Amino acid sequence: MITRDRAPSALHTLDRLAELPERPPVIVVDNGTDPAATEALRAHPVGAEVLTPGHNTGALGRNLAVRHARTPYVAFSDDDSWWGPGALGRAAALFDDHPRLGLLAARSLVGPEQDEDPVNALLAGSPLPVDPDLPGRPVLGFLGCACVVRRRAHLETGGYHPLLFFGAEETLLAYDLAAAGWGVAYDSAVVAHHHPDPGARPGRSALLRRNALLTDWLRRPAHVAVRHTARLAAAAVRGDPGAATALRGAAVRLPGALRQRRRLPAGVEHAVRLLERQTHAEHEREGTAR
Repeated sequence: MITRDRAPSALHTLDRLAELPERPPVIVVDNGTDPAATEALRAHPVGAEVLTPGHNTGALGRNLAVRHARTPYVAFSDDDSWWGPGALGRAAALFDDHPRLGLLAARSLVGPEQDEDPVNALLAGSPLPVDPDLPGRPVLGFLGCACVVRRRAHLETGGYHPLLFFGAEETLLAYDLAAAGWGVAYDSAVVAHHHPDPGARPGRSALLRRNALLTDWLRRPAHVAVRHTARLAAAAVRGDPGAATALRGAAVRLPGALRQRRRLPAGVEHAVRLLERQTHAEHEREGTAR
Protein backbone atom coordinates (compact mmCIF):
# COMPACT_ATOMS: atom_id res chain seq x y z
CA MET A 1 0.00 0.00 0.00
CA ILE A 2 1.18 3.52 -0.81
CA THR A 3 0.12 6.49 1.30
CA ARG A 4 1.08 10.13 1.66
CA ASP A 5 -0.17 12.39 4.44
CA ARG A 6 -3.53 10.60 4.66
CA ALA A 7 -3.21 8.70 7.92
CA PRO A 8 -6.94 8.29 8.71
CA SER A 9 -7.66 6.83 5.28
CA ALA A 10 -4.57 4.61 5.41
CA LEU A 11 -5.47 3.28 8.86
CA HIS A 12 -9.00 2.51 7.66
CA THR A 13 -7.53 0.54 4.75
CA LEU A 14 -5.29 -1.38 7.15
CA ASP A 15 -8.41 -2.25 9.17
CA ARG A 16 -9.94 -3.78 6.03
CA LEU A 17 -6.77 -5.66 5.10
CA ALA A 18 -6.52 -7.06 8.64
CA GLU A 19 -9.99 -8.61 8.20
CA LEU A 20 -9.03 -10.63 5.12
CA PRO A 21 -9.20 -14.40 5.61
CA GLU A 22 -5.91 -14.84 3.73
CA ARG A 23 -4.07 -12.79 6.39
CA PRO A 24 -1.57 -11.39 3.86
CA PRO A 25 1.64 -9.74 5.05
CA VAL A 26 1.32 -5.99 4.47
CA ILE A 27 3.97 -3.53 3.30
CA VAL A 28 3.21 0.18 3.49
CA VAL A 29 5.27 2.75 1.61
CA ASP A 30 4.82 6.02 3.50
CA ASN A 31 5.59 8.82 1.04
CA GLY A 32 4.66 11.45 3.60
CA THR A 33 6.72 13.52 6.01
CA ASP A 34 4.72 13.27 9.25
CA PRO A 35 6.52 11.09 11.84
CA ALA A 36 3.32 10.75 13.87
CA ALA A 37 1.50 9.28 10.88
CA THR A 38 4.34 6.84 10.30
CA GLU A 39 4.24 5.70 13.91
CA ALA A 40 0.46 5.24 13.74
CA LEU A 41 0.89 3.01 10.69
CA ARG A 42 3.57 0.96 12.46
CA ALA A 43 1.38 0.60 15.56
CA HIS A 44 -1.60 -0.81 13.66
CA PRO A 45 -2.44 -4.39 14.71
CA VAL A 46 -2.05 -5.71 11.15
CA GLY A 47 1.71 -5.56 11.76
CA ALA A 48 2.64 -3.86 8.51
CA GLU A 49 6.23 -3.34 7.46
CA VAL A 50 6.38 0.43 6.95
CA LEU A 51 8.96 1.78 4.51
CA THR A 52 9.89 5.47 4.71
CA PRO A 53 11.83 6.60 1.62
CA GLY A 54 11.96 10.14 2.98
CA HIS A 55 10.40 11.75 -0.09
CA ASN A 56 7.42 11.29 -2.37
CA THR A 57 8.19 8.32 -4.61
CA GLY A 58 4.86 8.43 -6.46
CA ALA A 59 4.04 5.15 -8.19
CA LEU A 60 7.67 4.09 -7.82
CA GLY A 61 6.85 3.28 -4.21
CA ARG A 62 5.26 0.11 -5.56
CA ASN A 63 8.63 -0.90 -7.00
CA LEU A 64 10.19 -0.38 -3.58
CA ALA A 65 7.50 -2.54 -1.96
CA VAL A 66 7.98 -5.35 -4.49
CA ARG A 67 11.71 -5.40 -3.82
CA HIS A 68 11.01 -5.81 -0.09
CA ALA A 69 8.28 -8.41 -0.53
CA ARG A 70 9.04 -12.03 0.29
CA THR A 71 6.02 -13.59 -1.40
CA PRO A 72 5.82 -14.77 -5.04
CA TYR A 73 2.78 -12.56 -5.73
CA VAL A 74 2.14 -8.97 -4.63
CA ALA A 75 -1.29 -7.29 -4.48
CA PHE A 76 -1.36 -3.49 -4.66
CA SER A 77 -3.63 -1.12 -2.74
CA ASP A 78 -3.75 2.62 -2.33
CA ASP A 79 -4.67 4.16 0.99
CA ASP A 80 -8.30 4.30 -0.13
CA SER A 81 -8.62 0.80 -1.59
CA TRP A 82 -8.57 -2.75 -0.30
CA TRP A 83 -9.34 -6.33 -1.34
CA GLY A 84 -12.53 -8.32 -0.99
CA PRO A 85 -12.54 -11.48 1.15
CA GLY A 86 -11.22 -14.40 -0.87
CA ALA A 87 -9.95 -12.22 -3.72
CA LEU A 88 -6.28 -12.76 -2.94
CA GLY A 89 -6.73 -16.50 -2.52
CA ARG A 90 -8.35 -16.73 -5.94
CA ALA A 91 -5.63 -14.55 -7.47
CA ALA A 92 -2.88 -16.74 -6.02
CA ALA A 93 -4.57 -19.88 -7.39
CA LEU A 94 -4.76 -18.29 -10.87
CA PHE A 95 -1.06 -17.44 -10.76
CA ASP A 96 -0.25 -20.97 -9.61
CA ASP A 97 -2.26 -22.45 -12.48
CA HIS A 98 -0.94 -20.07 -15.19
CA PRO A 99 2.86 -19.76 -15.05
CA ARG A 100 2.93 -17.13 -17.84
CA LEU A 101 0.55 -14.81 -16.01
CA GLY A 102 2.50 -11.71 -15.01
CA LEU A 103 -0.25 -9.40 -13.83
CA LEU A 104 -3.90 -9.90 -12.94
CA ALA A 105 -6.30 -6.96 -13.21
CA ALA A 106 -9.16 -7.07 -10.72
CA ARG A 107 -12.74 -5.84 -10.85
CA SER A 108 -13.00 -2.56 -8.95
CA LEU A 109 -16.13 -1.60 -7.01
CA VAL A 110 -16.36 2.07 -6.07
CA GLY A 111 -17.71 3.61 -2.88
CA PRO A 112 -20.20 2.32 -0.31
CA GLU A 113 -22.69 1.66 -3.13
CA GLN A 114 -20.13 -0.65 -4.77
CA ASP A 115 -20.65 0.90 -8.19
CA GLU A 116 -18.83 -0.66 -11.12
CA ASP A 117 -15.74 1.29 -12.07
CA PRO A 118 -16.07 2.17 -15.81
CA VAL A 119 -12.70 0.49 -16.37
CA ASN A 120 -14.32 -2.88 -15.58
CA ALA A 121 -16.41 -2.81 -18.75
CA LEU A 122 -13.41 -1.82 -20.85
CA LEU A 123 -11.35 -4.69 -19.50
CA ALA A 124 -14.18 -7.23 -19.76
CA GLY A 125 -14.79 -6.16 -23.36
CA SER A 126 -11.16 -6.40 -24.42
CA PRO A 127 -10.90 -7.28 -28.14
CA LEU A 128 -7.66 -9.21 -27.62
CA PRO A 129 -7.98 -12.89 -28.54
CA VAL A 130 -8.40 -15.45 -25.79
CA ASP A 131 -5.09 -16.96 -24.74
CA PRO A 132 -5.11 -20.56 -23.43
CA ASP A 133 -2.13 -19.70 -21.23
CA LEU A 134 -4.08 -17.03 -19.36
CA PRO A 135 -7.23 -16.84 -17.24
CA GLY A 136 -10.07 -14.46 -18.01
CA ARG A 137 -9.63 -11.78 -20.69
CA PRO A 138 -6.20 -10.77 -22.03
CA VAL A 139 -5.78 -6.99 -21.58
CA LEU A 140 -3.13 -4.28 -21.77
CA GLY A 141 -4.37 -2.10 -18.96
CA PHE A 142 -5.37 -2.18 -15.31
CA LEU A 143 -5.91 0.01 -12.26
CA GLY A 144 -2.86 0.42 -10.09
CA CYS A 145 -4.92 0.05 -6.90
CA ALA A 146 -6.66 -3.11 -8.12
CA CYS A 147 -4.10 -5.55 -9.47
CA VAL A 148 -1.88 -8.43 -8.40
CA VAL A 149 1.55 -8.98 -9.91
CA ARG A 150 3.95 -11.88 -10.09
CA ARG A 151 6.97 -10.56 -8.21
CA ARG A 152 9.49 -12.10 -10.64
CA ALA A 153 7.77 -10.55 -13.66
CA HIS A 154 7.65 -7.15 -12.01
CA LEU A 155 11.34 -7.26 -11.11
CA GLU A 156 12.40 -8.55 -14.52
CA THR A 157 10.66 -5.72 -16.37
CA GLY A 158 11.71 -2.99 -13.95
CA GLY A 159 8.22 -2.24 -12.69
CA TYR A 160 6.83 1.27 -12.94
CA HIS A 161 8.89 3.66 -15.05
CA PRO A 162 10.59 6.57 -13.21
CA LEU A 163 9.99 9.00 -16.07
CA LEU A 164 6.22 8.86 -15.51
CA PHE A 165 6.29 9.04 -11.70
CA PHE A 166 2.51 9.12 -11.28
CA GLY A 167 -0.61 9.20 -13.46
CA ALA A 168 -1.54 6.65 -16.15
CA GLU A 169 1.65 4.81 -15.26
CA GLU A 170 -0.07 1.42 -15.57
CA THR A 171 -0.20 1.31 -19.38
CA LEU A 172 3.57 1.32 -19.81
CA LEU A 173 4.00 -1.49 -17.28
CA ALA A 174 1.37 -3.57 -19.10
CA TYR A 175 3.21 -2.96 -22.40
CA ASP A 176 6.55 -3.95 -20.89
CA LEU A 177 5.18 -7.11 -19.31
CA ALA A 178 3.65 -8.17 -22.63
CA ALA A 179 6.84 -7.28 -24.52
CA ALA A 180 8.79 -9.55 -22.15
CA GLY A 181 6.41 -12.45 -22.80
CA TRP A 182 4.32 -12.16 -19.64
CA GLY A 183 0.53 -12.23 -19.81
CA VAL A 184 -1.77 -9.52 -18.48
CA ALA A 185 -5.35 -10.65 -17.82
CA TYR A 186 -8.60 -9.47 -16.24
CA ASP A 187 -10.66 -11.68 -13.93
CA SER A 188 -13.97 -10.25 -12.70
CA ALA A 189 -14.14 -12.68 -9.76
CA VAL A 190 -11.09 -11.04 -8.15
CA VAL A 191 -12.62 -7.99 -6.48
CA ALA A 192 -11.07 -4.84 -5.05
CA HIS A 193 -12.92 -2.01 -3.29
CA HIS A 194 -12.08 1.63 -3.94
CA HIS A 195 -13.39 4.50 -1.80
CA PRO A 196 -11.76 7.58 -3.35
CA ASP A 197 -11.97 11.05 -1.84
CA PRO A 198 -14.82 12.77 -3.71
CA GLY A 199 -12.78 15.96 -4.02
CA ALA A 200 -11.19 16.60 -7.41
CA ARG A 201 -7.44 16.20 -7.71
CA PRO A 202 -6.16 19.37 -9.39
CA GLY A 203 -3.88 18.77 -12.34
CA ARG A 204 -4.59 15.05 -12.60
CA SER A 205 -6.03 15.24 -16.12
CA ALA A 206 -2.91 16.99 -17.39
CA LEU A 207 -0.72 14.34 -15.74
CA LEU A 208 -2.65 11.57 -17.46
CA ARG A 209 -2.29 13.26 -20.85
CA ARG A 210 1.39 13.97 -20.30
CA ASN A 211 2.17 10.39 -19.39
CA ALA A 212 0.09 8.94 -22.20
CA LEU A 213 2.19 10.97 -24.64
CA LEU A 214 5.46 9.97 -22.96
CA THR A 215 4.39 6.32 -23.14
CA ASP A 216 3.96 6.77 -26.90
CA TRP A 217 7.46 8.20 -27.24
CA LEU A 218 8.94 5.46 -25.05
CA ARG A 219 7.36 2.47 -26.83
CA ARG A 220 5.23 3.28 -29.89
CA PRO A 221 6.26 3.87 -33.54
CA ALA A 222 7.56 7.38 -34.19
CA HIS A 223 4.68 8.33 -36.50
CA VAL A 224 2.18 7.42 -33.76
CA ALA A 225 4.03 9.53 -31.18
CA VAL A 226 4.29 12.46 -33.61
CA ARG A 227 0.58 12.27 -34.46
CA HIS A 228 -0.43 12.23 -30.81
CA THR A 229 1.95 15.11 -30.05
CA ALA A 230 0.40 17.16 -32.85
CA ARG A 231 -3.08 16.40 -31.54
CA LEU A 232 -2.14 17.60 -28.05
CA ALA A 233 -0.44 20.70 -29.47
CA ALA A 234 -3.56 21.55 -31.49
CA ALA A 235 -5.67 21.31 -28.35
CA ALA A 236 -3.24 23.63 -26.56
CA VAL A 237 -3.44 26.16 -29.41
CA ARG A 238 -7.24 26.07 -29.17
CA GLY A 239 -6.91 27.23 -25.57
CA ASP A 240 -7.12 23.97 -23.64
CA PRO A 241 -5.03 24.73 -20.51
CA GLY A 242 -4.73 21.06 -19.54
CA ALA A 243 -3.29 20.23 -22.96
CA ALA A 244 -0.77 23.06 -22.67
CA THR A 245 0.31 21.87 -19.22
CA ALA A 246 0.60 18.28 -20.44
CA LEU A 247 2.61 19.34 -23.48
CA ARG A 248 5.06 21.38 -21.40
CA GLY A 249 5.53 18.52 -18.97
CA ALA A 250 6.13 16.05 -21.79
CA ALA A 251 8.61 18.38 -23.52
CA VAL A 252 10.77 18.59 -20.39
CA ARG A 253 10.89 14.79 -20.17
CA LEU A 254 11.14 14.07 -23.90
CA PRO A 255 14.98 13.85 -24.04
CA GLY A 256 14.86 11.17 -21.35
CA ALA A 257 12.10 9.34 -23.19
CA LEU A 258 14.10 9.33 -26.41
CA ARG A 259 17.20 8.00 -24.63
CA GLN A 260 15.15 5.17 -23.11
CA ARG A 261 13.01 4.52 -26.18
CA ARG A 262 12.41 0.84 -26.97
CA ARG A 263 9.86 -0.14 -29.61
CA LEU A 264 7.25 -2.73 -28.73
CA PRO A 265 7.45 -6.10 -30.50
CA ALA A 266 5.17 -6.33 -33.53
CA GLY A 267 2.68 -8.60 -31.78
CA VAL A 268 2.25 -6.24 -28.83
CA GLU A 269 1.98 -3.20 -31.11
CA HIS A 270 -0.76 -5.03 -33.03
CA ALA A 271 -2.62 -5.65 -29.77
CA VAL A 272 -2.31 -1.96 -28.83
CA ARG A 273 -3.84 -0.97 -32.18
CA LEU A 274 -6.73 -3.36 -31.65
CA LEU A 275 -7.45 -1.64 -28.36
CA GLU A 276 -7.17 1.80 -29.97
CA ARG A 277 -9.68 0.83 -32.64
CA GLN A 278 -12.06 -0.36 -29.92
CA THR A 279 -11.73 2.96 -28.07
CA HIS A 280 -12.28 4.94 -31.27
CA ALA A 281 -15.40 2.92 -32.09
CA GLU A 282 -16.81 3.48 -28.60
CA HIS A 283 -16.25 7.24 -28.88
CA GLU A 284 -18.04 7.26 -32.21
CA ARG A 285 -21.00 5.35 -30.71
CA GLU A 286 -21.16 7.81 -27.81
CA GLY A 287 -21.14 10.73 -30.24
CA THR A 288 -23.96 9.17 -32.27
CA ALA A 289 -26.00 8.56 -29.14
CA ARG A 290 -25.78 12.25 -28.25
